[in-house]
Amino acid sequence: MASPAAGLVVIVGSGLIGRSWAMLFASGGFKVKLYDIEQQQITNALENIRKEIKLLEQLGALKGTLSAEQQLSLITGCSNIQEAVEGAMHIQECVPENLEVKKEIFAQLDGIVGDDVVLSSSTSCLLPSRLFSGLAHVKQCLVAHPVNPPYYVPLVELVPHPETAPTTVDRTHALMQKIGQSPVRVLKEIDGFALNRLQYAVISEAWRLVQDGIVSPSDLDLVMSDGLGLRYAFMGPLETMHLNAEGMLSYCNRYGEGMKCVLKTFGPIPEFSGSTVEKVHQAMCVKVPDDPEHLAARRQWRDACLMRLARLKSQMPSQ
Repeated sequence: MASPAAGLVVIVGSGLIGRSWAMLFASGGFKVKLYDIEQQQITNALENIRKEIKLLEQLGALKGTLSAEQQLSLITGCSNIQEAVEGAMHIQECVPENLEVKKEIFAQLDGIVGDDVVLSSSTSCLLPSRLFSGLAHVKQCLVAHPVNPPYYVPLVELVPHPETAPTTVDRTHALMQKIGQSPVRVLKEIDGFALNRLQYAVISEAWRLVQDGIVSPSDLDLVMSDGLGLRYAFMGPLETMHLNAEGMLSYCNRYGEGMKCVLKTFGPIPEFSGSTVEKVHQAMCVKVPDDPEHLAARRQWRDACLMRLARLKSQMPSQ
């Protein structure tokens, strides 16, 4: 039997993201304590994790080298935060996206942890300077923002507070790699970090194209799913530029002026309301009705596709 990795990881919050983190750390062989304020929430979360891990094993998609039972044996629950963090080397906060709630959690953790534990937030938009300023252990704090669903999409954005120690970032980067994630270093904090800034740029222009009657909502999605998205699943926009000419300098010399001419035609920030949101909503509901059953089924289909894509990428040569 494979032995567990050294160290304890604590997950604060047992929702979707917290459960996903627990599964990822267990897949890497780490002991995991799942903390929440209500014992019933913990019980429900552990049952959900058991079902998910068992299903992944049946599908041949379970991460790591340990069996489902071995991974499940590493995950326990705790409703006392002081007991939960005892002996922890890494604490991953996953409570709702509310600044005051998160600050309260980190203030509580700040008072009970030592100098050898990383305090990490899963926030998707709150800046580290707002989350961690004033904490005694600020040098041990950073954001580790996963992508939903984290088990199938490996990217993690590491965003330090201005006072975060470089060793904290290095240590978290190594930990993320150990559990099979793909960490990127956001070198200084900025609203939206990197992923959401790129995502919102795409969403914004997509919205304007539909709003201005240039393309239908369904065809807009095809532009990404059957066009740009196929390339971007394997390489980023900068490498795409590099390959679409004789290198980056060639691309910029050849297409730079044309890109600037198009970019000058981009419109203002959309309101995401009114007749356009009704138009987009109706188009989306034709494909996927917005009742819980249809949405859940489509999410399952999405996750199955991501699982297969991840498997394909793992089989591709690295160069």
